[in-house]
Amino acid sequence: MNYDIVIIGGGLSGLTSAALFSRAGMSVAVLEMDAKPGGYLAGFQRGEYKFDSAIHWLNQCGPKGSVTRIFSAIGNDFPKAREQVKIRRFSGYKAEFMLTNNPDDLKDELIQAFPHEKKGVIRFFRDAKNIAGAFDNFSNNFRDMQTHSFLGKVDGRLKLLKFGLTLVPYVFYSGSKGVVKGLKKYFNDPELMKIWAAENDLLSCLIPIAWAYNKDYQFPPVGGGQVFPQWLAHKITESGNQIFYQTKALKIVDDGIKATQVVADRLGEELVFNARFVVAACDVETLYEKIMRPELSDPKFLEKLKAADLYSSAVTVVIGLDCPAEELGFGEELIIISEDNIKRSDHNCGDPDKSDITVLAPSTRDKSMAPLNKGTLTIYAPAYFSQFDNLGELYRQIKKEFADILISRVEKKLSIDIRSHISVIDIATPKTYHRYTGNRDGIMMGARPGKNNYQAKIAHYKTPLENVYLSGHWANLGGGVPIAVSTAANTTLLILKEADKQEFYRLNRFLDQQGNRQD
Repeated sequence: MNYDIVIIGGGLSGLTSAALFSRAGMSVAVLEMDAKPGGYLAGFQRGEYKFDSAIHWLNQCGPKGSVTRIFSAIGNDFPKAREQVKIRRFSGYKAEFMLTNNPDDLKDELIQAFPHEKKGVIRFFRDAKNIAGAFDNFSNNFRDMQTHSFLGKVDGRLKLLKFGLTLVPYVFYSGSKGVVKGLKKYFNDPELMKIWAAENDLLSCLIPIAWAYNKDYQFPPVGGGQVFPQWLAHKITESGNQIFYQTKALKIVDDGIKATQVVADRLGEELVFNARFVVAACDVETLYEKIMRPELSDPKFLEKLKAADLYSSAVTVVIGLDCPAEELGFGEELIIISEDNIKRSDHNCGDPDKSDITVLAPSTRDKSMAPLNKGTLTIYAPAYFSQFDNLGELYRQIKKEFADILISRVEKKLSIDIRSHISVIDIATPKTYHRYTGNRDGIMMGARPGKNNYQAKIAHYKTPLENVYLSGHWANLGGGVPIAVSTAANTTLLILKEADKQEFYRLNRFLDQQGNRQD
């Protein structure tokens, strides 16, 4: 049980680190408390229907993306994502609007619907396009500064400065009042502003359009997002390394400076792993307050972590249909359903009667997700752990009622009948996500980008123990596959820099060459 690296958590980030270390010839043990790999991307099957457990769209998985570059360092046989053309349909206003990979079409639609706001619409899309250019240039600079050579640090800081200067005019427009103030720089018509009713900051309104200008929306590969962790798990075990499933990390043993062992429980059996380095690709509060000795951590910083601005969790309803989803009017795009005449804060409040609903039909994108001539739907809305905790025997009833309300709202808004076509249905709540991932309150990602989290220095790689590093959504602000994969690459480079200089330079050169090739 002696390993170079012990990784706590077999989600996308932990698996990416493990695969990179395996490629570098290091011995790795991954401890995953579920029975299969992937965390939020694990996916599941009900009868002949396949469902993704969380992934709804992708960024940075195209030819120029950081995810593609990092996966290429593991092997060129990685699952390939496909470009998304129709991206989002906004429903809930006087007219429906569609964002595609040609955002100027949406711009023209808005000008036609709101001719009195033409100048503001043009400026809004111009600013989004400017941000798109910054993202396009910055996609090669996902690396933490500590992983670069001296010249790389200089170049990286210059790129970071340029990127930051592009975003500075927008970053301070956050919160319910701030985002309205930011939008009023462009528009005054309240009906137009409702398109972004659920957003908490101005950048969240602009960045999706910027990504569309960069054609940086992708569908998951054939088979769903779950094929990413399946591929990574294969690369890890193919190298002779091990993933210990149904294995929960209990504590890290340390000598006051470094970790020496990780103690875990596997179905009642205690396992002890000797480790040179530990990667914590798990919930940061669990790490600092339960797995590591609590006295090692700064109490003030732990309080900041508790007060951090986090993403919400969700109630997710997945449905296997007895007909193709296209017959009910669904396409490849996400549909955002909003209620009219409610407070801005209510769009994410967790109330199934008010919160925004997102609907997609994965089987329209990938026929392998459903049996022949059948289809799948995913319906989800923001929700919070406290809504489903301590309910006892009422839990199943409450989550069913929540799902029923969401389905009814979708049926009413889209004028379709879903219920008579349901063959299979499954409902996940924040409590479900917490049970399978261990993430705080079942949140789907970590801490949001924003002024408060930046100032509190919530995101970090190094822990109070010299040889224990964070990876995943707590190592960087933001969420999704790009953050999970890029933080894994950074953590791997930081450890290789100490453990194996030759492999550090090899991976460093490869990532730099790939980036230059993309340029």
